[in-house]
Amino acid sequence: MRERVRLGVNIDHVATVRNARGGAHPDPARAAETALTAGADGITAHLREDRRHITDADIGVLSALCARAGKPLNFEMAVTDEMLSIALRHRPHAACLVPERREEVTTEGGLAVAGQEARIKPVAQALTEAGIRVSLFIEPSEAQVEAAAAVGAQVVEFHTGRYCHLTDPGEREVEFERLAAAAAQADILGLEVHAGHGLDYETAPRMLAIPEIRELNIGHFLIGESIFVGLDTAIRRMRAAMDSAK
Repeated sequence: MRERVRLGVNIDHVATVRNARGGAHPDPARAAETALTAGADGITAHLREDRRHITDADIGVLSALCARAGKPLNFEMAVTDEMLSIALRHRPHAACLVPERREEVTTEGGLAVAGQEARIKPVAQALTEAGIRVSLFIEPSEAQVEAAAAVGAQVVEFHTGRYCHLTDPGEREVEFERLAAAAAQADILGLEVHAGHGLDYETAPRMLAIPEIRELNIGHFLIGESIFVGLDTAIRRMRAAMDSAK
């Protein structure tokens, strides 16, 4: 029988709202506590180079909070010496290497691992040696999956943004099949499969039709939905939608 698919909740945009006004509210740590109480299996936070939402202080607080709760912190980070140093200092459960461009509104696609193995492999190795699980946020392509395995990642998280944003049913099905094929390939290569970006109550359960997927990471939708129904309710509804998926 398939294991229960984990739900990681990204609390970045709680910090976005806080930073828009300055001060201490709303508090990302409080959001993380609420998420875990509501059924999240872990917390995801992206410390961007420009610190536009999550800050260094947030990572310290979240690391301690997750440790006390016995839940994993998934630290999203660019492939830079600065971020590697921060990860090695806090030693989160997992570090997810993501692409980053200063001018982007949000992460626009997967990390280009293929062709960048020489740059990424030493970072992945340093994280692994520190006991940090290495995940790579990538596009669902054969070349990227092979490169992820080659640099020593333990996990791949597939970028589901294209699937979620497509409106044509035929095009969406083609993208779903691309995700499914990449997940099967990753599993054969010994990589654990996660997925995330743009997922909502409809698209998250659909991802669970891919048997290799073990975890979904969802943030923006849940934080937006919480404005109307509350964070606890939004997460419980997502958890129920995932648990009822066929």
